[in-house]
Amino acid sequence: MEFAEFAARAEAIAEEPGDLATTDLVVDLLGDADGDLPTVVRFLQGRVYPAWDATTLDVGPALLHEAIARAAGPNVDADDVEAKLAEVGEIGAVAGSYDFGGQRGLGAFTGGDAESEGLTVAEVDERLREIATITGEGSERRRLDTLFGLFNSASSTEATFLARLVLGEMRIGVGEGTVRDAVAAAFVDEDDDAVADESSGADDSDGAADADDAADVDDGENADDTANSHDADDADGSDSVAAVERALQVSNDYGMVARVAREEGRAGLDSIGLEVGRPVQAMLAQAGSATDALEEWGEAIVETKFDGARVQVHYDGESVSLFSRNMDDVTDPLPEVVEFVERELDVPAVLDGEVVAVDGDGSPLPFQEVLRRFRRKYDVERMREEVRVELRAFDCLHVDGEDLLDAPLTARHDRLDALLGDTDAVSEPARSDDPEEIASVEEAALDAGHEGIMLKEPESTYAPASGGRTG
Repeated sequence: MEFAEFAARAEAIAEEPGDLATTDLVVDLLGDADGDLPTVVRFLQGRVYPAWDATTLDVGPALLHEAIARAAGPNVDADDVEAKLAEVGEIGAVAGSYDFGGQRGLGAFTGGDAESEGLTVAEVDERLREIATITGEGSERRRLDTLFGLFNSASSTEATFLARLVLGEMRIGVGEGTVRDAVAAAFVDEDDDAVADESSGADDSDGAADADDAADVDDGENADDTANSHDADDADGSDSVAAVERALQVSNDYGMVARVAREEGRAGLDSIGLEVGRPVQAMLAQAGSATDALEEWGEAIVETKFDGARVQVHYDGESVSLFSRNMDDVTDPLPEVVEFVERELDVPAVLDGEVVAVDGDGSPLPFQEVLRRFRRKYDVERMREEVRVELRAFDCLHVDGEDLLDAPLTARHDRLDALLGDTDAVSEPARSDDPEEIASVEEAALDAGHEGIMLKEPESTYAPASGGRTG
């Protein structure tokens, strides 16, 4: 696909005020993307890499402004670009306001063909990925040269969306829910009848059926548990949307899911599973009351809510990767957690938990102390001496080739206990149908310096990125 076509379609999508009509336009674009489908899906979201991949372009606004100025001609400098940005308010509109055609024909497209008639989606993707790999002496100049080459070959509309893509801000009104619904409509809906005939009576609970499994009863101190990675679009309840939703939750790769949906349909989506080393969207919770939870569930699993930072542990049998709630790689700042996992696990596994800071006798320290470790890229050993951290695991998502996302919470706890039950990383959760008993557990947790407690439905599955009940 020509990048000019992608830009024109993106512009039309941005100008469409209706949600349903917007989804229809995205459906049409995905249907026409051909071999560029995964890239087009990512570009629509302002991504070059999948959501789970922490790779960045390492291009800040200043470098982007300089590249735009250079492509705009000798009478424009970065200060001019910044002044226009202050006036217009958005870098895509600024880039689109310049005529880059005057610089063409100078043979300045670094690494490209000076005779090329136009950019393609694949070429833009390749050049941006090239920028992400540039390191060492002179790296900023080489990034600038590559960006200049892209803008130098761009039309006004192309430049608008290229600038936004570089900064990861497409601003076209397409969120994750819109892409999810479009993928379902474009590639899966037509397959639903056939699937229904083949699997009559099957349990279709793989999607967000258990989205309300967890209630956080920590006196409202739950800022870390209420965020939801999706936009305002909610699944419409159809089987196709649920299938796409589940595949996205376990893969965090919209481009790959779109390709599988197109090529393999519902069956292909259902076959996408958790992959060790690729983070899953974390299951989240919201504030609620024990009374509401017990009325709904009858009884609840009661867990300590630690005042720490969420971490997802991936062990492939040889190496450990640690990811934050936002799927950032936090392996390097937490060497003692890595060492603990390598020492205690003897099979591949994916665990959900928190990293907590503790003092000399193991008592919890405030959350701010954990942040000191997460944010430290250098002097890790020194910080390790200043702030001691430990893992507190509370869920098990995968063990030795077996995905457990659809297993009940009680079964996942059993697997976790089998892995780490003889360590301090796992505490024995309570199970109760008595509000007074739950209140007593909460009081004990608070007295011990923890943030409160979590209530979970004993038979609930692990529903990534789902919110809990408010109460």
